[in-house]
Amino acid sequence: MRIGLDATPLPLEPTGAGTYILQLIHALAELDSEIELFVFLNRSRLLLFDEIPVGQIKFIPISDNTPAWRLVWEQVGLPSLVRKYQLDLLHSLHYTSPFKLPCLSVVTFHDMTFFMYPHLHTVSKRLLFPFYIHYSARRANTLIAVSETTRQDAIRILAIPEQKIVTVPNGVSSDFRPITDQNLLGECRRKYQLPDKFILFVGTLEPRKNIPLLLRAYHRLLREDTGHHLVLAGNQGWMTGEVWQILKDLQLDEFVHLTGYIPLSDLPMIYNLARIFVYPSLYEGFGLPPVEAMACGTPVIASAIPVNQEHVGEAGLLFLPGDEMSLFENLRQLINDDQMQAEFSAKGLERSKAFTWRSCALSTLGVYQRLAIT
Repeated sequence: MRIGLDATPLPLEPTGAGTYILQLIHALAELDSEIELFVFLNRSRLLLFDEIPVGQIKFIPISDNTPAWRLVWEQVGLPSLVRKYQLDLLHSLHYTSPFKLPCLSVVTFHDMTFFMYPHLHTVSKRLLFPFYIHYSARRANTLIAVSETTRQDAIRILAIPEQKIVTVPNGVSSDFRPITDQNLLGECRRKYQLPDKFILFVGTLEPRKNIPLLLRAYHRLLREDTGHHLVLAGNQGWMTGEVWQILKDLQLDEFVHLTGYIPLSDLPMIYNLARIFVYPSLYEGFGLPPVEAMACGTPVIASAIPVNQEHVGEAGLLFLPGDEMSLFENLRQLINDDQMQAEFSAKGLERSKAFTWRSCALSTLGVYQRLAIT
């Protein structure tokens, strides 16, 4: 089979869906299979694939452009490339696909947030993505959901036949593991000016991540424990005004550290340096950070949304979504109980073994092969 992968949505600083695109391509390249892979991506993103041997995958670079123009190119330029390279199947890795294709189509859905929480997105995304997602759901031969939670949401919201959409869970890179090298950890601590003891959040700062709740719960904790700082690791997203206002009103500047984007090379060490990882999201399609934290042996506290129940479960402490007091009580309990920290560290390490990118790639390859014989 000649398989095309549309990786043009891949950002230079991958997180979430971007991590999925990057890691899936790497994992597919490592499989011993007879498929030929053609990856369409922005020219500047080629540097993200330096480790893949030349010839193992054919990269088709596209001129860098804005997200809006990418959607235009997807409809006009991509189908002609599909014909040029005589592809048997195109896998669209980020929600949207061309309206007309001369080959089989697979589309990955990462979540249904544009339908469930439209007010937490920019106007352009609210208008564009629901339309394109509905069309992809009708047009594709098979849909992939990155979690069973997302699969069930898509079936309910988009009225998809159950047999049309399959769950292929995301993985966790082997880079995420317990690290004991104190020199490496010390260099990372100095590089990002991290405090000795801290609670960690990783993710883009945007409304769905529910950072205001975390800040208010952490402020309560400070009344009893000023030894633990809070580190927010991630790019600034959109609609962050409430975050800055709370930081100012609660006078948290001394205790809250914003690192900006952390590259993959440093992120495992950030998890290892943290005492506790907290993920208070209102909604996730998969939620990579809690699983990455567990793979590093960092105890996890997460909101009890369906996908965290699916992936974290009893391997972490789950609190009622939106409940500030519940989060505060979990923070206070875990910070003051070394034995509990050790127990959740061990449980998280064991639970995280269920998620590998190789498994994700093998299941994705299985989707391609089943389509080829139908």
